[in-house]
Amino acid sequence: MEPIKQILSLQIESALSATTGIADCNANVITASKLEFGDYQANGVMAIAKQLKQNPQELAQSVIDQLEQDKSNLVESFEVAGPGFINIRLNLKALLSRANTALSNPDTLISTAENPQTIVVDYSSPNLAKEMHVGHLRGTIIGDSLVRVLLKSGHRVIRQNHVGDWGTQFGMLIAYLQEIQSQKANKLPQELSDLEKFYRSAKDRFDSDEEFANTARKSVVQLQSGDPAHNQAWRRFIEESLAHCETIYDKLNVTLTRADLDAESRYNDDLENIVAALNSKELLSESDGARVVFLSEFVGKDGDLLPVIIQKSDGGYLYSTTDLAAIRLRSNEWNVDRSLYVVDRRQSLHFQQVFAVAKKANIASEKISLEHIAYGTMMGSDGKPFKTRSGDIVKLIDLLDESIRRAYDLVSEKNPDLDESPRQQIAEKVGIASVKYADLSKNRTSDYVFDWSTMLAFEGNTAPYLMYAYARIKSILRKDEAHGFNPSIQSISEPEERLLLLKILQLDEIVQAVANECFPNQLCNYLYELAGLFMRFYEACPILKASKTIKSSRLALAALTAETLRVGLDLLGIETLEQM
Repeated sequence: MEPIKQILSLQIESALSATTGIADCNANVITASKLEFGDYQANGVMAIAKQLKQNPQELAQSVIDQLEQDKSNLVESFEVAGPGFINIRLNLKALLSRANTALSNPDTLISTAENPQTIVVDYSSPNLAKEMHVGHLRGTIIGDSLVRVLLKSGHRVIRQNHVGDWGTQFGMLIAYLQEIQSQKANKLPQELSDLEKFYRSAKDRFDSDEEFANTARKSVVQLQSGDPAHNQAWRRFIEESLAHCETIYDKLNVTLTRADLDAESRYNDDLENIVAALNSKELLSESDGARVVFLSEFVGKDGDLLPVIIQKSDGGYLYSTTDLAAIRLRSNEWNVDRSLYVVDRRQSLHFQQVFAVAKKANIASEKISLEHIAYGTMMGSDGKPFKTRSGDIVKLIDLLDESIRRAYDLVSEKNPDLDESPRQQIAEKVGIASVKYADLSKNRTSDYVFDWSTMLAFEGNTAPYLMYAYARIKSILRKDEAHGFNPSIQSISEPEERLLLLKILQLDEIVQAVANECFPNQLCNYLYELAGLFMRFYEACPILKASKTIKSSRLALAALTAETLRVGLDLLGIETLEQM
């Protein structure tokens, strides 16, 4: 089934074109703001009437006359409203048919794209020199939610975890690792269990011991030249680092695996080719010994052109070179339609420049859409980037464990008689869900303040509220009076029933919007509104005490609401609970 909004938009745009002779018309179909306005509203007539210097009400009526000639079964009525809006009321039988199809086959709640695309989602991307910290949270969970949405929409998705596993810092770390191993009979040192501490120790040695610093610099050269001993040490370090990452991914219920690794080292042998490709296009210049690209559209505050550094004066390469190599792979070998980079918004200029160079040099294919999915910063209550009281960066694993601990205390307070095992299970799911939802429910381009009390609340637009709404519906469906109901919605007699039914059927268009625009908070807002409409329905429309036919129909509507909540939360990477 196609999304309702998409069907209406196509119908009205076709009628607008037939009426006005304008080929491309925007119907601007939106959800009606009030029940008396119908279910949807088309607002595109007024802009076209202004363009044609016509009376918008008269044009709207002409469009409706055209629509009435081939009105689909989906629509009950069109009517002109206000200065030229078209109010649309949907046919109840058509809505019931869609709902009952979804009840028997929940997969139909979300339609698949008519023209599926191949889409790369580049996300998480930790630096393997350190453990993952809170700064990696947003990119990891936003990216994973987008992957889930795109897959559900029928696209072919290639996950890419572009981890930093190459560069000068690894010479320092390898030199320190080899030093410790030589003292411990070549065994993997216990010190690696805390990567942050290991990194700081290596950095202290590098800064304070010139002999060690020289060894570290030589280690970089030996690593890049393929020396077996250095490569072995590097691989041991990378293995330990990846194990830390995988612990985080498992705890977060994130779908990244080893198969999705797209390490910087993968492109090492291709970086000279990128330089050659840019040189052949006469794009390279020299600046202070470095090889750079200057593009006229990137100018600094002083009026000077901003360089895109491709190769440093010492011969080393930067992220821009690696990113160009990745774009070429995705364009030429994988034939990708969209490449999404879920990365901190502070990297916006970097991506604008890299994308522009890739297009200018024909490294990017003509069809590939290069998109920076930028996100803001998680802030503390002081309005600064979230850190510990001592000013250290917070390890992501510590943040997640703290959330689970707080959720455990909350569950214990609300249900002290609950056995230990289910109490711990609920705490783990609620704790992780709360951290994820608090982030995903915010507009990704904005900074947001991290607040424990808000994110773990059972009221408001939070994970606990939505998880409890789902569990409450499942509890109703388990009651003795609910057994044996006919899984079919037969009648809709109250406005609260209709509003809930229509909201359920709008999941499809919300998912389509997230797939296109990459804002998961749209889905969060939808689920919060859906849960609220269910509570209104539950309070206004008796379910278990209604007559047999109405009870059965309302139980079916409740079951479909629960399934919609489950599907929506799963697209956010949040697991539901049958009982809370």
